[in-house]
Amino acid sequence: MSRSSRNPRRRGWNALKVLLLVGALAVGGGAFVLYPKWRSGTDSHGSADLTVRYRTDAPATGAAAKPWLEVINNSKRTVALSDVALRYYFSADDASAYGSNCVQTALGCSNVTAKIGMLTGSGPTSSHYLQIGFTAAAGSLEPGKTSQGIGLQLFRLDHKELNQANDLSFDAESTHYAPSQRVAAYLGGKHVWGDEPKGSDAAAGQGPLSVRAPAAAAPPAGVMFDDFSYTGPDDPALASNGWQVRTGQGGPGIKDTWSTAGISFPAEGTAKAGQSLQLQVTSDGTAKGTQQSELQTSKPYFFTGTLAARVYFSDKPTSGRNGDHINESFFAISPDHKSDQYSELDYEYMPNGGWGAPGPRLDTTSWRNSTKNDRVTKAQKDKLEGWHVLLITAVNGSVTYSVDGRELFTSDSKYFPRERMNIHFSAWLVDLPFLGARTWDMRVDWLYYQADKAVPTAEVEKAVKGFSANGTAYVNTVALPKS
Repeated sequence: MSRSSRNPRRRGWNALKVLLLVGALAVGGGAFVLYPKWRSGTDSHGSADLTVRYRTDAPATGAAAKPWLEVINNSKRTVALSDVALRYYFSADDASAYGSNCVQTALGCSNVTAKIGMLTGSGPTSSHYLQIGFTAAAGSLEPGKTSQGIGLQLFRLDHKELNQANDLSFDAESTHYAPSQRVAAYLGGKHVWGDEPKGSDAAAGQGPLSVRAPAAAAPPAGVMFDDFSYTGPDDPALASNGWQVRTGQGGPGIKDTWSTAGISFPAEGTAKAGQSLQLQVTSDGTAKGTQQSELQTSKPYFFTGTLAARVYFSDKPTSGRNGDHINESFFAISPDHKSDQYSELDYEYMPNGGWGAPGPRLDTTSWRNSTKNDRVTKAQKDKLEGWHVLLITAVNGSVTYSVDGRELFTSDSKYFPRERMNIHFSAWLVDLPFLGARTWDMRVDWLYYQADKAVPTAEVEKAVKGFSANGTAYVNTVALPKS
């Protein structure tokens, strides 16, 4: 369907002194030790090769922990950031799974990796840690130089409020940068800064997350990747990574019903990052009671090359009566539907059909002009409920659509992209055939784009697996022309 209608803790020091005093008295009496044991990275803080400075941008309780970290090179030699690892210690609430993301850094969030590890026998304030690393493209620090601030977020995957009050590395009073011994740093696998809690995975290089592991390679040029590790539609990282939630007027579907309420990032056991993007449609059968969802890039990143996403299509509502003409779509489209160089490439899945055509069906469509309805399309009468890798390859004058490595349709040079396009995920209703409450959910595991090259599905999945293994949640090395 044409999109022409789119508009486009540390706890306080006094409390810590009390805890240490109680621990000392307990040891003196031959009793149980209440405080964790530590391993310092240096004999003297002044002799450390690195210093980690910290500040918090969030209160003790909230949707996310927001530590900002800064690495300073105290040594007399240049240090490659790819040889540096940091550990931020925290205590998991209610055994919840956790996620993280990078919000802002002069190094580029594409060059920051993050993994979450678990400690055993470390005490109640440091059951887990967020391990930060850097790719080979992050550069190096000359003697005396700083990485500048690295803004991070740590959050529960169930999106409940977290409590940092008893997290080892958290300090509510550190709202301005100051050296923090509660964050450990490693250089070339050696513990050089901060206090390590004693635990089975605390010593440098031990446990599932090694600080001696080879650094992640520099992200390839012309690549965009996102595994959708976000807290919600208002996550600052979502905007800084080039995404925006549609809230404007217009169609398609039930006009003027686009809402942020349907965009979320729930836990997802089969997803690479443990969570996915969810686009939810809700309706009571009236236009006023309908909410549609769409997430799109804020800039036209896609032109030619390979665009792919792992998408979950729903054949039935999550709740309520079935029968809606739901449209679950993944597409690229010109920012201006009146452009002389208009381009659009679509996947649209309709489990119950639409516009008089029966379902289930998957429409693959290449557009040249939306106002003149100039397009070529092919419908696949396939039932596709579940996860699928959707691929659009636009190279050498032709566009090919593939699902799970199976080619479905190829359009010729007349319908080849003529200008850059925004990337969209959308879920909407063609019409409202009946009254009654119902909810539909479409999900997305990851997005991958390689500019200017044809990449087979197997190679796309290999690249995504590599990003996941490295702890890379987001990459964007796509060069946009200067405006």
